Amino acid sequence: QVQLVESGGGLVQTGGSLRLSCAASASNLGLYVMGWYRQAPGNQREMVAIITTGGGTNYAALVKGRFTISREKDKNTAHLQMNSLKPEDTAVYYCNARHKLSGAEHWGQGTQVTVSS
Repeated sequence: QVQLVESGGGLVQTGGSLRLSCAASASNLGLYVMGWYRQAPGNQREMVAIITTGGGTNYAALVKGRFTISREKDKNTAHLQMNSLKPEDTAVYYCNARHKLSGAEHWGQGTQVTVSS
């Protein structure tokens, strides 16, 4: 069982930055596609950014150019650097790990990001 723990959320003003981190308990995190998702009140959960086992990345159009996803395989950690934050980025952000072979998915508990105008 993979456990994911997010950290780094908080309150920031428009234009500010935050760095989210996701610490995984799995020793073989290199076999997992890592992703960040978010869910705002009244909205469905949406993909923000994904990083593959090979380091390839994919971003939602709304965050491309502002957010950067990365991973540290030796530390079993993934990060989401968020710059130029906007009020519409306000949401609970969730870390996701999906096994590249079995497709088994794991979710963190979420961390709140609030951007004030």
